[in-house]
Amino acid sequence: MTSAGGPVPAGTLRMVRAMACAYDAHRIHTDGVRGGGTEKGSAMTAMPPNDRFDRFDRFSKLVPRFDHLKWKMAAAGILVGLISGFLVVLYRLGIEYGTDTARWIYARIRETPWLVAPWAVAAIAAALAIAWMVKKEPMAGGSGIPQTNGVVICGLKMRWQTILPVRFIGGLLGSLFGLSLGREGPSIQIGASGAQFLSHRLRGKKREDMQEHYLVTAGAAAGLSAAFSAPLSGMMFALEGVHRSFSPAILMGATAASLTADFVSKYCFGLRPVLDFGSIAQLPLGEYVWLIPLGLLAGLVGSLMNRSLLGFQTLYGKLPAWSRPLVALAIALPVGIWLPDVLGGGSNLIGMAEHAATGLGMLCVLFVAKLLFTSTSFGSGAPGGIFMPILAVGSLAGGICGVAAQRLCGVSGGAVAVFAVCVMTGVLAASVKTPITSILLAVEMSGTLTHMLPVAAVVFIAMLVSDVLHTRPIYDALLDRYMRAQKLDVQAPSAIGNGVLELPLEMGSQADGRRIRDVDWPSGCLVIGLRRGEREIVPRGDTVLRGGDYLIVLFSGEDERTVRLALHDLCDVDV
Repeated sequence: MTSAGGPVPAGTLRMVRAMACAYDAHRIHTDGVRGGGTEKGSAMTAMPPNDRFDRFDRFSKLVPRFDHLKWKMAAAGILVGLISGFLVVLYRLGIEYGTDTARWIYARIRETPWLVAPWAVAAIAAALAIAWMVKKEPMAGGSGIPQTNGVVICGLKMRWQTILPVRFIGGLLGSLFGLSLGREGPSIQIGASGAQFLSHRLRGKKREDMQEHYLVTAGAAAGLSAAFSAPLSGMMFALEGVHRSFSPAILMGATAASLTADFVSKYCFGLRPVLDFGSIAQLPLGEYVWLIPLGLLAGLVGSLMNRSLLGFQTLYGKLPAWSRPLVALAIALPVGIWLPDVLGGGSNLIGMAEHAATGLGMLCVLFVAKLLFTSTSFGSGAPGGIFMPILAVGSLAGGICGVAAQRLCGVSGGAVAVFAVCVMTGVLAASVKTPITSILLAVEMSGTLTHMLPVAAVVFIAMLVSDVLHTRPIYDALLDRYMRAQKLDVQAPSAIGNGVLELPLEMGSQADGRRIRDVDWPSGCLVIGLRRGEREIVPRGDTVLRGGDYLIVLFSGEDERTVRLALHDLCDVDV
């Protein structure tokens, strides 16, 4: 017997029999059973009578997972939302307390300069503690979103037992000294870790499989939802930014988790979103011409932000690991004394840019300071995200453009807030390459659909500029760097695995429009199930795949990460 990619290893056949999938493997890869009678009948004639009905019965229990899996994930998503939402709420409280404390400490230092000495001692101790924790658990350093993406897409292993304490302690220490780091990226990884904890408790030995990845994706959605009090954005980010594909099971799990986490967040923090823009005047149609330069500006700032973040990370890479957080905390001292507004994530700066609460010159100073301070803070590897700082930098750029247009071109005063929201959203989309999530986030934060058209226009112009400048998604670039630093891209497979993967087939991918037998599947892989719309199809060798199909693939005898990457190359469109 041979597979689509060559001879099927003995281990594969044993696994097929163990999972009662020999029926389907026989149908796909045996040519002599396709003639005469119906599909089901012709296949049955090729199987021993003693095994036929038992194997078909068990196989039939595998395929209907297309139907009930999404509801199973929805039920699990509620539990994920409760656990992850609670963890993220605790993290939010700690980070907010730390940032407020940092501003208070720097205000005291301005009044009493000799307090610099005890601050320096405390900073050294905190920096060494952060460096030690990140060394022990590298996956808990930096944003957390690239690592979560690596778990779902690349099959990286995540240990919630060590990630959670490092995230909480490292994040609190960084906020106590005012580092320009956000809570949203770590919240996503915290949510994913909470989901992994739940998976291990509910599923016992069935770990590191497809369903756990679904739960991790749902946890990521819950993390962003609880961090921003924005459930739609959390749900869409799980599909667009983490899993990178659509699936009913993923959608149901992420939606349930996101809504539940949002309820937990609103119960603790109230009904107002994190960035409540209030009532923003509608942009007059005559001023829509400004959307083109705003989109160009957003694309340029997003690309500049990415290059600055990656550039400073490269510079920090030339320093000893133990000294990197120390440098970041040392930079935080003068910044905290003379520009305390740029401390922390930057939600205060968004409100300042929206209302034009300061002059044009000060907005420019804050823009430059926030961009550079974020780069120096994040480049050190300290646990903390860049989601909120990117939004802050974008809003400042939009505020600068709005104030300048108001003074020089007579733009209405209410347009400044719209400019800030549009450019903020465009910068996020240009940097992260998640346009739908960015648009939904702006809608949820403003509480109205009125500004969707100008926001969407700016977002897509910014995406075009970012692509023209060959700007990679920031989290993809960070993931590649992480894998190179950990030597995950060149090391031999860590373990020989087996299991079942489910994935959608995208229109225009390599496998789209080809027969199953003609696709160069990875060694040891068998297509054992296929869903097209609401129809479930038992795949055969001559079954033609179509974009939108949903595949169940059995793999055995290969490293899971290698198989997952190879399957994504076949079934995904490279954009």
